[in-house]
This record gives sequence, structure tokens and C-alpha cells, in this order.
Amino acid sequence: MNQMIMAADWDRLGGTFRDAILDTLIMVSITMVVSGLLGLAVGLLLYTTRAGGILQNKVVYSVLNVLVNFVRPIPFIILIVAMKPLTIAVMGTSIGRDAGIFVMVVAAMFSVARIVEQNLVTIDPGVIEAARSMGAGPWTIIRTVIIPEALGPLVLGYTFIFIAIVDMSAMVGYIGGGGLGDFAIVYGYRAFDNEVMYVAVLVIVIIVQAAQLLGNWLSKKIMRR
Repeated sequence: MNQMIMAADWDRLGGTFRDAILDTLIMVSITMVVSGLLGLAVGLLLYTTRAGGILQNKVVYSVLNVLVNFVRPIPFIILIVAMKPLTIAVMGTSIGRDAGIFVMVVAAMFSVARIVEQNLVTIDPGVIEAARSMGAGPWTIIRTVIIPEALGPLVLGYTFIFIAIVDMSAMVGYIGGGGLGDFAIVYGYRAFDNEVMYVAVLVIVIIVQAAQLLGNWLSKKIMRR
């Protein structure tokens, strides 16, 4: 009996497995790019509009801070359900890969924003003041001082977010989004096929490890300059 459970029919499952890998890579890639850019913008606003910032604005900072603090603690599986009306309004449906990507972008964006802000506050204020004393405007300072100064730590922060997004993609199967997580549950756990489940988990681990190694290498390279 146990031998039958471990003897996965890869001739039958091979195509589905490849589709699951592709779905995961698509979901993670799109979410990483979109949430990375949106989160960077929100994080920069949080940093620059806080008290003493170069664009100090108490109202803007308070609204963004409350919004980030409100969304971030919500478990992703609950966020999927809670955002159903908004997902339908924006995407036209609450099921499938595209709907899953939309929720993933929203969840990841606010996590990125907080990580960006936390990395930027470590910048030496004297560097920014020196740029201001030389007549540099806010957007010039952001582009030529703030982002370059925090680039190394930001790469590590984005690596952490990438891994979190991979975790999210495993739960998108709940709304029919596919991916390796869904493949592991449907064709592995529910079908009592341990081999399928472990192979899917192994691929997820490989993706995460590759991202972590690349992030560590790139961060070190940047910080050595």
C-alpha cells in the first residue's frame, strides 16, 4: 500500500506539474514587480513625510501609517476573503490566478512599504542635510542620495518579500489560482501521494534558496562599493 502511495504517475501529472511551476513563477514575478514599485513609492512617502522629513506632512504620514498598520497584520488567507468585493470590482472575478495576483499585490505592497521605510530611517541624516545645503531639491535627494544610500539593505528587504510572496502563492490555490502549493495539496496531500507533495515542496524550496543566494550576493556586491 505504501509503495503505491509513493509511486507517483508522472506521465499523467507531468504536464500539470509544469503548469503549476509556471503559474507560481508568473504569480511571484508579477506580484514582486508591481508590489515592489508601489511599495517603494509608499515607503518613500512614509519616510519623507514623517516629522523632520524632506516632505514633512503630518496628514499624509498619518493616513499611510494607519493604512499600512491595518493591512499588514491580516493573515493572507483571511485577506483573500475580506478583499473579495474589491477583487471582483477591479478584476471582474474573485477566483483564478489573476484575482490571486491582485490580492497578493495588495498584501505585499504594504509589507514592502514598511520594510522600505525601516531601511531608509537608518540613513545618516547628515548626508541628507549636506545635500539640502547644496541646494538639492526633494526629488533630487530621493533619487541621488536616499535610494543609493539604502540600496544594499533594500535588496535584502526585497529578498525577504520575495520569499513571503512565494508563501502567498501557495495559498492562492484556495481561490483556484493554481501554482505549486495547490498542486501539492490537490495531487499530493489529498491524493495521499507523498512523492508528489515532497517534490512540489522541494521545487518551492529551490526557488526560495536561489532567491536568497542571489539577494545575499547582490547586497554584498552593492555594499562593498
